[in-house]
Amino acid sequence: MIAAAALALAGCNVGHKDAPDRTHVAPPTEGVTDAMIAAADAGEWLTYGRDYAEQRFSPLTQVDDKSVGKLGLAWFADLDTARGQEATPLMHDGVLYVTSAWSKLYAYDAATGQLKWSYDPKVPRETLVRACCDAVNRGVALYGDKVYLGTLDGRLVALNQKDGTVAWSKLAVPDQENYTITGAPRAAKGLILLGSGGSEYKARGYIAAYDWKTGNEVWRFNTVPGNPADGFDKDGVNAKAMEAAAKTWGGEWWKLGGGGTVWDSIVYDPQTNLVLFGTGNAEPWNPDAIDRGTGDALYTASIVAVDADTGQYRWHFQETPEDRWDFDSDAQIMLADLEIDGQQRHVAMHAPKNGYFYVLDAKTGKFLNAKPFATQNWTTGIDPVTGKPTINPEARYEKTGKPFISLPSAMGAHSWQPMSMSTKTGLVYIPTNQVAAAYLAQKGWKESDIGFQIGLDSGKTAMPADKAARAAAKAATTGALLAWDPVKQAKAWVVEHKGPWNGGTLATAGNLVFQGNAASEFVAYRADTGAKLWSFPTQTGVIAAPMTYSINGEQYVAVLAGWGGVYDLATGIVADKSGPVRNISRLLVFKLGATGKLPAPPPMAEQVLDPPPFTGTEAQVAKGSDLYARYCSVCHGDAAIAGALVPDLRHSAALGYPDTIKSVVIEGALSHNGMVSFAKALRPEDAEAIRQYLIKRANEDAKLEGNSPKRK
Repeated sequence: MIAAAALALAGCNVGHKDAPDRTHVAPPTEGVTDAMIAAADAGEWLTYGRDYAEQRFSPLTQVDDKSVGKLGLAWFADLDTARGQEATPLMHDGVLYVTSAWSKLYAYDAATGQLKWSYDPKVPRETLVRACCDAVNRGVALYGDKVYLGTLDGRLVALNQKDGTVAWSKLAVPDQENYTITGAPRAAKGLILLGSGGSEYKARGYIAAYDWKTGNEVWRFNTVPGNPADGFDKDGVNAKAMEAAAKTWGGEWWKLGGGGTVWDSIVYDPQTNLVLFGTGNAEPWNPDAIDRGTGDALYTASIVAVDADTGQYRWHFQETPEDRWDFDSDAQIMLADLEIDGQQRHVAMHAPKNGYFYVLDAKTGKFLNAKPFATQNWTTGIDPVTGKPTINPEARYEKTGKPFISLPSAMGAHSWQPMSMSTKTGLVYIPTNQVAAAYLAQKGWKESDIGFQIGLDSGKTAMPADKAARAAAKAATTGALLAWDPVKQAKAWVVEHKGPWNGGTLATAGNLVFQGNAASEFVAYRADTGAKLWSFPTQTGVIAAPMTYSINGEQYVAVLAGWGGVYDLATGIVADKSGPVRNISRLLVFKLGATGKLPAPPPMAEQVLDPPPFTGTEAQVAKGSDLYARYCSVCHGDAAIAGALVPDLRHSAALGYPDTIKSVVIEGALSHNGMVSFAKALRPEDAEAIRQYLIKRANEDAKLEGNSPKRK
């Protein structure tokens, strides 16, 4: 079912020996408090979306549409992690807190940039094998006298704000084989709220609340029902919700976890005392891989609301029923008070991957309206009363047996990059993507002990070695900054970008919208018209969202720069659509009148394809293509074309040495760099097939580039 209020579920106490203690200590009265987060002092930025509504709107006006041209670099800080940078800094009491890749945390003097302290949780690099989308982290929570960090390897850590010493550390995930944490925690009512990633692996989604003082788990809501034979919700209050969800699944879904992970979007609503959160895709993507059927697969690809005190289910709205395209609903949720059809409503707004902008009643989950904000072809429309989509029959690729070329792709029409809203213009500013992808079900798919578990035949849908096809793919792959009117459900203005995967946005009362982009710029636009007013060359792609704060009467604007994430890792030939990109990870902080400059960037490395001659068989290539697509492409790129972050295997000197490839792929010779052994799934002859496929691809592309292999 789509709507939620219809499932008004009473509590059902089913206790067991591991049931969490639901009595937690009172919220803090000193340091960062609930009242402070709710009040959202103009000079500070205390939580991921600035305040509980997560509108990312600042009332500061010193930097406005008239003065922004005088904005200059006040200070910057180089980071030692050459991976995607996705965090929003927080600022409290003159200290700027920011995370970088590998879950490292830094505390800077917010006015001068002096490093006060840093913390490295020492995440094992082998964790990358279960991290779908780079070693990223989106930020911290501030509460009381502590700062809270989720680590890639699944820990929740509380540090003392004063000096960065560890107050406590808890393993938060069910296991360290299928789960990661990349999202920013949220804090409310004495609780630290956090979920996890892992929907492409064997994870069962959940959100949990932890006591802010001790780290003890207070409640947990599982987003996917477990094995019915074990009974539902042993923790006590959500048995009926899980039982209802189980009726929407087919096959033995619980054996692979089911997905539905809460890897990013969490918002606490003080007005309703609800915690709203987005859930990830159903797993595997291909429903036939586990005989999942065509049920809705609740509560995946949904917004779910639970009671903040107990974690008890209150409502849900499923945006993508029977998800088979990785159209998860983990994009940021935003709360607002809007006039809808002549009535003032307290609403939740959402622009998830699937391309529709949803407006829901925040208290009940009632569907109010939805309109497409981007091109989409997975539906033929949405029911205006229930909000349920009519799915395009061609989109059920496992039924047709044919590839489905989908817009959007798994990258999403809008992904995790946060949107913002201006209370001055009433507009929502969304970083959008237009990226197509082909979905094809794998016949006879079997689960494995390592890697993605999605059930697709990605080898047959990889980009061909054809110049015209690649040019067409690049031309069709774009991105934009979209200003959306949530009341009219219509576009107000749009700024076209060279390519997709641009940064999150910040709106201010100075009639400004700030956004970094994949073309290595940080830009300020007029919030009412989209006119470009100012830009700064960042030397690297920007995917994180900016924030702003003030100290001693001066307004600062800060953004984390550093190209990366899943788009760079997995998309192959289109990864550099916005131009040559590289990772130079820095925190950049600006203010009016500043004249700071960045050091000159190092020259871009030039690589010429010089592969050994192909000596394998077509059977080896076919096998190697399938294995590469399943186990390698998520990091090293579609069709063996890598982005900026990881080695392009077409250029590897190891291609000429079979034993070297086997030592890496089978024996784990580079595990210390994150390239673990795949011996759980691959044999030596499989490694050789992958090597031959890579040699074939390198020779194909050398020919396309007009190069002739020099080695004979």
